[in-house]
Amino acid sequence: MLVQGRSSQYAGYFWRRCNHRTRLPCSRRFTTPDLLEKPYYVTSPIFYVNAAPHIGHLYTLVLTDVFKRFHALKGKKAILCTGTDEHGMKIQQAAQKAGQDIRAFCDENYKSFEVLAERADIQYDHFIRTSEPDHRFAVQHFWLMLQERGYIYTSKHEGWYSVSDETFYPPSSIHLALDPSTGRKFMASRETGKEVEWTSEVNYHFRLSSLRDRLLQFYADHPVFVQPSTRMQDVIQQVTTGLVDLSVSRPKERLSWGIPVPDDPSQTIYVWLDALINYLTKANYPFQIPGREHAAGWPADVHVIGKDIVRFHCIYWPAFLLALDLPLPKQIMTHAHWTLNHEKMSKSTGNVVNPFFALDRFGSDTMRFYLIRDGGIKDDRDYDNAYIVDRYKTLQGSLGNLVTRVVRGKGWNVRRAVGLGCFDDSPRGQKHLETLKYLPAAVDGWMAQLEPGSALGDILEVVDQTNQYMQHASPWNFGAPTDKHGRPKALQCFDLGRLDPIIYACAESIRICAILLQPVMPERMKHVLDLLGVDEGRRMIGDAT
Repeated sequence: MLVQGRSSQYAGYFWRRCNHRTRLPCSRRFTTPDLLEKPYYVTSPIFYVNAAPHIGHLYTLVLTDVFKRFHALKGKKAILCTGTDEHGMKIQQAAQKAGQDIRAFCDENYKSFEVLAERADIQYDHFIRTSEPDHRFAVQHFWLMLQERGYIYTSKHEGWYSVSDETFYPPSSIHLALDPSTGRKFMASRETGKEVEWTSEVNYHFRLSSLRDRLLQFYADHPVFVQPSTRMQDVIQQVTTGLVDLSVSRPKERLSWGIPVPDDPSQTIYVWLDALINYLTKANYPFQIPGREHAAGWPADVHVIGKDIVRFHCIYWPAFLLALDLPLPKQIMTHAHWTLNHEKMSKSTGNVVNPFFALDRFGSDTMRFYLIRDGGIKDDRDYDNAYIVDRYKTLQGSLGNLVTRVVRGKGWNVRRAVGLGCFDDSPRGQKHLETLKYLPAAVDGWMAQLEPGSALGDILEVVDQTNQYMQHASPWNFGAPTDKHGRPKALQCFDLGRLDPIIYACAESIRICAILLQPVMPERMKHVLDLLGVDEGRRMIGDAT
């Protein structure tokens, strides 16, 4: 905990600045006009159930949750969708290896991802499973619409297929690899290092090549579609170089576990086409009400994904949607990966981090704080338990220490100082006030740029500045011990006019920072705001002023 226990003297602070506003409160519930507004819609990728969750899954979930909570605190209806991908060759093979019925295998394994979301305090609204009937209907409807528009055709397909990546690779994207532990040589993807096998089959294809120009025009019109910008440029380069038509089905004799092609049960729909449509399924596709197509959130405001699935989300998915003239997601945030001992995590070598062990050891808020503070968006970051301990100790020494010094100081009465609401008018005090005024806008700007780590950094910087301000102002030089009613016991050493504005400035800093930190550390910040006595209806982003 940032602050252990609770002082009964301060448990019911009357936060006059928060609780007496002439404007409408930010936390008001949505009236009729709000119901017509498109909700903020953020998604995580859906996770394969062939293996247990790892730290990368937790990182993606926390990122999506921070975005969802932030926009909810701005007064918007916000929707978060996550879930599990339960179709495809790798699931079929994993179930066979485990000696289980495939349906039973999925019914058992999806639960660990659901539990992970709950343990990490992820406020998801939808947890989709691609094996659900409503998703099957959405996928088959989508297929029929593509077929009706002439984007689907039958052809023989030959190429290198990766079961692990669930995709075909052209010859230029594969190479001969060597397993250093066994000496075995095999063909592998240059991009992911996963093994590929030569496959020749007759299946359905999607006319991806015909959408090259429309994709490039869309990227030109939406230059921040993919974040960070370096990956946007990579996507543009891939599409500019040229696109080949995409195999979008597998023969049932090879892949039986999936959604059948409508009117052709001998073929199973390609797992990535199936999986990507999940974002539409939970937005009520294809049953949107005319005039209220956006009521369930589509188009998504942000898809949060790992950098390893950029091609599927940033090329294939926009192409599918363009083919049907459906709205495209507004942005796709692509984050980097976590390494361990500066090496890529791998289940086969045991070089992985179990997120449940981490949550058990450090707690949800501590892990959320660490992942947002240290997690990489552009570049991979190394995971280390020592880093988690160090980062949190630093937070305890800054914010925790500040809260303790202000709330439990013996020479002043915080309730009285807050009730007066008079900010320190010294040059240093006014400079600090200006910093506080600009902080909410700065945080909002970083969040709009999909950089929560930078937003967190700005908040922590203000916490440090507040500690410096308090140390310089030295309120203990102007205060005196008080009795249980907050009255000074030694009037001769009590300078109320100088003391209360300093305490108010520090308390306001804590309140504003705690409000802005809620998306990252919801439980810890609830404790801090409770300790300050901030009304639960006055903890919105708009109240951080």
